Amino acid sequence: MAKDNGSKSPEGGRNWSETLFLPKTDFPMKAGLPELEPKLLQRWEDMDLYGKLREASKGRPKFVLHDGPPYANGNIHIGHALNKILKDLVTKSQSMLGFDSNYVPGWDCHGLPIEWQIETQYRNQGKSKDA
Repeated sequence: MAKDNGSKSPEGGRNWSETLFLPKTDFPMKAGLPELEPKLLQRWEDMDLYGKLREASKGRPKFVLHDGPPYANGNIHIGHALNKILKDLVTKSQSMLGFDSNYVPGWDCHGLPIEWQIETQYRNQGKSKDA
């Protein structure tokens, strides 16, 4: 049983944090991501981190994940995010295993249908897309 040394919290009750044997850390209690993330992104941009990673993987065996666009017949939902996150995880793990793996998510799910509609409108008006 833990010995109660009589320490009290500011509210007058027991200070329970003193009953836990946790390591001391300099990490802040809150990450402050809205302020921290832009600084991290700028640091990575300044050091060209992505370019260095791509350069380091040159000459390695290739790992290619062909990622098509999501279906364009519904609203975006959490499944789309999960799909992209899992594929990113697979390609990054393959990179850490020694492969040249570059993940480019597929998102052009509206280009061709829009192009077809425009071509139909042009044909209906007697116009040529090459003109």
